[in-house]
Amino acid sequence: MTGTGELTFTRVHRGSPALLFACMTEPAHLVHFWGPAGTTTPVEGIVVDLRPGGAFETTMVNEADGSTYTMRAVYAEIDPPHRLVWVEAGVEGGMRTTVTFTDLHDGRTEVVTHQSNVPAAYLAAGAQAGFVTSLDRYAAYVTQLTDQEPT
Repeated sequence: MTGTGELTFTRVHRGSPALLFACMTEPAHLVHFWGPAGTTTPVEGIVVDLRPGGAFETTMVNEADGSTYTMRAVYAEIDPPHRLVWVEAGVEGGMRTTVTFTDLHDGRTEVVTHQSNVPAAYLAAGAQAGFVTSLDRYAAYVTQLTDQEPT
């Protein structure tokens, strides 16, 4: 498999766009879900400089063997709580991730994660499955937060 492609993942969560945006941009939230199943991301391994041109870095730790993987990106666009864009220049072709948060006006928010310039290795079924576990972890964390909110 060669070249690059695009991936889009759509999820609907109970919670406001502001809450879901905060979960994606604040280290205190990111530690609870960032990375695929079987990894942790300690707060000291997270850099969020939330401004265009600012750094977004996470160091994930494999729970099985302690190996680490650092994702390094630069924020390209920030429009709280509607849109967040970062580019991973170190990934072949400069993979771009755009996350949009759309208020459904019923207590839920649609979150669309669109990735472009995705390298072939990231398009493989195994890599996508790992990414989906990260989205699942995000969903579980948001559910935990919203279940604690008074109704």
